[in-house]
Amino acid sequence: MAKQHLLLVVLVACILHAAGTTNSANSTVEAAAATVYDVLAQNNLPRGLIPKGVQSYVLHAGGALEVTLPGECNFFVTVAGKQFKFRYGSSVGGVIKSGSISQVHGVRMQAAFAWLGFNQVQRVGDTLTITLENTKQSFPVSAFAQSPSCT
Repeated sequence: MAKQHLLLVVLVACILHAAGTTNSANSTVEAAAATVYDVLAQNNLPRGLIPKGVQSYVLHAGGALEVTLPGECNFFVTVAGKQFKFRYGSSVGGVIKSGSISQVHGVRMQAAFAWLGFNQVQRVGDTLTITLENTKQSFPVSAFAQSPSCT
């Protein structure tokens, strides 16, 4: 009976230790990327690529990122006196890697009189290049330093 009791105590201690280790590891991961803005920063991308008001986000293995906003979001980015209008759907995302987001979905930019979807965002030095459906547009990283508010 004493051996069974000792075995039970050892088993419970092992389970509690494993659970504590898992929780510690999850806490470290969560602390490292507590928000979607932290995920952007960890990948050398400015926080202003995602507007304020994020309801939730999921970062999957392999870098697939899904962000949920309260609804459609429109905002302007002004560079050298020129305004660029952006429109985010309520669900946006892509595949995030260091310095880039590819396979972007749910984001459009107004170019002349057309709304063009994003394909990719890439950072090289202090420049962000956004690849649209049939063109590229470059911006200084500083234009996206702050998360915009939706209108």
